[in-house]
Amino acid sequence: MIFRPLLGTFLGLVLALPANAVEVRVQPKAVLELFTSQGCVSCPPADALLAKLAQQPGVIALSYHVDYWDYIGWHDTFGAKANTTHQKNYAARWRSGRIYTPQMVVNGFKGVVGSRQREIDAAMAMTKLSLPVSLDTSNGMLTVDIEGQAGLGDSVVWLVTYVDRADVDIEKGENEGKRVTYTNVVTSRQAVGMWEPGAGAHLKLPLSEVITDKNNGAVIIVQEEENGLPGNILGAAAFQQ
Repeated sequence: MIFRPLLGTFLGLVLALPANAVEVRVQPKAVLELFTSQGCVSCPPADALLAKLAQQPGVIALSYHVDYWDYIGWHDTFGAKANTTHQKNYAARWRSGRIYTPQMVVNGFKGVVGSRQREIDAAMAMTKLSLPVSLDTSNGMLTVDIEGQAGLGDSVVWLVTYVDRADVDIEKGENEGKRVTYTNVVTSRQAVGMWEPGAGAHLKLPLSEVITDKNNGAVIIVQEEENGLPGNILGAAAFQQ
């Protein structure tokens, strides 16, 4: 995998947090990735459910808008080819020949229909995030500290940015005439480093390049990779401004 630095300004490894930093350690129980589309008539119930689940303690909920429904009459205002590729990569890992919306992926472990809470709850009960991730946003920097943990494999550290809420009036397509509220809409996803079970990972990123006029929140996700495809999520932490 080739890593592209965050806006060309990846600052590399650091050995410790700044002395005046206030360390915040967050260990959520689940990362939920909803693949959705403004052009999908079945998606609004899943979008509403994601908003509900996002209120649960320990849940990081993200909305990935795909672009493959744009052809039916409405161009998704958040749709991105990169999101479609991310979903296809999950399908390839699970050796599935299809992708669909709404789909909820739980901790990178299992994908279920995004509007079926019982299936989502069952998937959350089957897996957990065992790797603590600490974030600090003092001194104009995002400092990420991820401890080592034996028994796990090398993993990718991802930075995912999002906007926490968006109300969209849909004028064409299957949802024509509806006003839909979207929660934690992903605006970018990029690799910023590697995590190793022996050494852990310690990263610093300019906060001004993480939080911009296009987003107001960010998530650090540590995710296994299997033959170039996304594996289980080991740990995550989120913050919002």
